[in-house]
Formats: sequence, structure tokens, C-alpha cells
Amino acid sequence: MVTATLTRPVGDLLRDWRRRRRLSQLELALEADVSTRHLSFVETGRSHPSREMVLRLAERLEVPLRERNDLLIAAGYAPVYAQRSIDAPEMGPARQALVRVLDGHEPYPAIVVDRFWNLVMANNAAMLFLEDVPEELVRPPVNIHRLALHPKGLSARVVNLPEVRAHLVARMARQVSLTGDPDLAALHEETKAYGPDVDEDAAHEPAHDIALPTMLRYGDRVLSFFSTVTTFGAAADVTLAELAIEAFFPADDETAAVLRERAESGA
Repeated sequence: MVTATLTRPVGDLLRDWRRRRRLSQLELALEADVSTRHLSFVETGRSHPSREMVLRLAERLEVPLRERNDLLIAAGYAPVYAQRSIDAPEMGPARQALVRVLDGHEPYPAIVVDRFWNLVMANNAAMLFLEDVPEELVRPPVNIHRLALHPKGLSARVVNLPEVRAHLVARMARQVSLTGDPDLAALHEETKAYGPDVDEDAAHEPAHDIALPTMLRYGDRVLSFFSTVTTFGAAADVTLAELAIEAFFPADDETAAVLRERAESGA
């Protein structure tokens, strides 16, 4: 299916990305080592950019790989970044690396999600987050963002829900802003409507990009976690570049003990 994005001139798309990054033509021209005049001509369609120019501007604008392919197609060039299923044979080394990371994080939870926060892989400890969740929320593909914020999902067990929800809503808002993806925008609008309004700018705490505190009810106890997100920054494959590993760590000794007990009992 041809999207509306691919029918627009490459100059329009580049201008959109420049504005999304809040750069002036002069600032982008200096970063990309081109003249402001030439950049202006590219954006208005008076000059057709070379393949190398499209890739250089995309690099300076930090355009995701999927959208870099879109820019190339809009300019009349073939895409250069492969997009293969994580289950494809040639993705075997990457898949094995992900399994090692997940297994190595036991007995603590760890998950792999795609660009839309759909669950791709998880270790055994992560099954803790799927307990007592309605079937409709754990039917594949499981969307972790929706699972975390839905009133019948994990949010019903999160003790510090306002803090966690504010962080997740703001994080998704930034991701939508960075990618311009309409499907992500739709997911964002859906999930932020699950609760009260959030000031997406004020909600962001830079420290939470390193460690997000989450307190989760587990029977008559409260488990405390912080999580970190890791991405494959040097990936040259669209699928791999869009994957993220979220690893959860116990924030106190009691949580660590419970997770060890679960692992030993085979839960």
C-alpha cells in the first residue's frame, strides 16, 4: 500500500523533518556542509537532491532508518536500509544476542519491544507483568504501552501510578514528535485518554530516562523496580534499529528476594 508520505515531494518531507527538529535552514545547512541557498532550493523543489545529499541531510536530522528509506523513495532512489523480520534466518545472530541479554538478566524481568511497543521477546521473569491481566490485553501482539496504562492492565496494580503514567505519556509524546508516525500518534491519543490530562512537557524528569521508579502490588507485598531502555544505535537494519530492550531491576532487597523465589519455584 502506498502511503500519503511517499506521494509527497522529498523537499516537503525534508522541510517537515527540519521543523520537527526545530532547526533553521541556516543551522541545518551548516551542519550538513551545504549552502543555505541550495537547501532552500531542495525544500521548495527547485533543485533535486542527489542520493548522497538525501542521506546526509537525513543523518543530520536524525531521521529514523524507516523514514530515511521513505525519503529516498520520494526522491526517486532505491531504499538502502534492509527491513527483515526478526525471525528471518539472516537475523539469527541478532536474535541470539537478544536471547542472551534476556536470559542473562534473569531472575529479573526484561523485554524486547518494537517501534510501536509491541512485545517481541521476553524472559521468564517478565511473565510477572502479565499475571491477572484480562485476556484481551495479553492477546498477541501484546502492546506494552497499552498494557501499562489500561485501567484493567498493570495500572490497576501500580502504587505510584500518577508518576509512572506521567512519565510514560510524556515519553510517548516525545517519540511521536521525533518520528512523526501516525500510528504511534494514534496509540498515544488512545492511551493518554485512559486517565487524567498530563502536562507532557512538565511531566518529563530527565533522571527517569536512566531509572524509572515503579512500585507494583504483588499479593500483599509491594515490589519496587527501576527500568532502563537500551536501543541498537549502530544498527543498519530497520527492524533491528527499531527494537528496544527494557530491563527491570529490583529497587530494594525484598523485591530481589521475591524475584529469586519466583525463579527457583519455576513460576
